[in-house]
Amino acid sequence: MSLPSPSPASAPASAADPASAAAPTQAELLDFVRRAAADAELIASLPLDPEGRTWVRLAGPGGSEAWLIGWPPGTGTGWHDHADSVGAFVTAAGELKENALAARLPTDGWKTLELNDGVDRERRLTVGKGRAFGRHHVHEVLNESADRHAVSVHAYYPPLPQIRRYSRSGQTLRLEQVERPQDWQ
Repeated sequence: MSLPSPSPASAPASAADPASAAAPTQAELLDFVRRAAADAELIASLPLDPEGRTWVRLAGPGGSEAWLIGWPPGTGTGWHDHADSVGAFVTAAGELKENALAARLPTDGWKTLELNDGVDRERRLTVGKGRAFGRHHVHEVLNESADRHAVSVHAYYPPLPQIRRYSRSGQTLRLEQVERPQDWQ
């Protein structure tokens, strides 16, 4: 899935001024997404589509890239990473599931990898729950509900230089596509 052109939106009033802030840490990104997810007015402002994910770009702290995302029932991201960006996300409504790999993968120069047993991690993220993650974190995020939308807030720093998309069959992970910001315009 590719991202659309950013839509203007404002972050919670307590967000740091990007022009005066240093690069945000994972903990600061997590704090930002928690505060944004707790902003009922912001969450209610997101238009929800019954067919596909919707999103609005937010002003993240310290020049980070942030998004408010709506997830219709049964939707997900597929396996991907955020390249050299660190990030955080929190569920603001509904429930999301994150499947992640607890393994360091080579960053470049491969198309197919055989994963070791025991690298899979699963998290159920109910309202107010989320996590921060480091560079090259490979995961997929899903709304497995049959009848309820979910909403989440995400932040990344530096702003996403690329997203690598993967397919997975059993223990085989295959790099399928590399997307760059110009692909999302």
